[in-house]
Amino acid sequence: MNRLELIEGLKRFLAEDLGSGDLTSESIFVDAQTGKACFIAKAAFVCAGMGTVAGEVFRLCNPCIEYNAVDDGTRVQAGDVLFTASGPVIDLLRAERVALNLVQRLSGIATLTSRFVDKVMLLPVKIVDTRKTTPGLRMLEKYAVRVGGGHNHRFNLADGILIKDNHIAACGSIQKAVNRVRERAPHTLKIEVEAETLEQVEACLAADVDIIMLDNMPPELMRQAVRLVKGRALLEASGGINLENVRAVAETGVNLISIGALTHSAPACDISMELKS
Repeated sequence: MNRLELIEGLKRFLAEDLGSGDLTSESIFVDAQTGKACFIAKAAFVCAGMGTVAGEVFRLCNPCIEYNAVDDGTRVQAGDVLFTASGPVIDLLRAERVALNLVQRLSGIATLTSRFVDKVMLLPVKIVDTRKTTPGLRMLEKYAVRVGGGHNHRFNLADGILIKDNHIAACGSIQKAVNRVRERAPHTLKIEVEAETLEQVEACLAADVDIIMLDNMPPELMRQAVRLVKGRALLEASGGINLENVRAVAETGVNLISIGALTHSAPACDISMELKS
């Protein structure tokens, strides 16, 4: 992660939550009172962001806060202590909600990603994410995918060439769209094109693209595409892929499987904070 970008984002999140101050805590406690906060797992999951994110949230509330955290990628069980922070009670409570919201979200993504990765274990395929992320949280959510054993697709629209169905429809054909890209885009970028039929796969091969995205194809059609391509381009499967069918998709021989659900549908993990004076 870009730490400068991370810190700026966390400052915005804290400003949103704190407003002009924590009226409840500031009315009850004096600045000198200290305590210890513990994050406790309420279920089994894969941790993400305890030290890398939650630790930074607490330190932004007070640089004097000391913390310890389990490593990202650790598989924990219900009752495990994930994170501890010691310092002024007021600052521990100020940091609580933002830190919990983020690690619950990131751990959920890491956990769901790990379940997909486990399903395709020992097969030569990568599970990758998409741009279907929460606005403002893309860097963190894509980080959580990596923690769960997945890989990242392009980070933003400037990060790679992906010619999709609407580009093709508006331009007129795959070949025309590819030609225009090659005239204008940097030569260092690979060209990926979305294909919904075997005819479009053939058009992609004729245009000599680097990656072909097989969009919403059933596994049997994907197998035909793999035989047709014969390694001349990387093949990415996308659309309608879930934990029940991901193994069958991987067994077709595709190189990549992109799954928007990794970031847009991952349930948050259940984590609570317990404070001791």
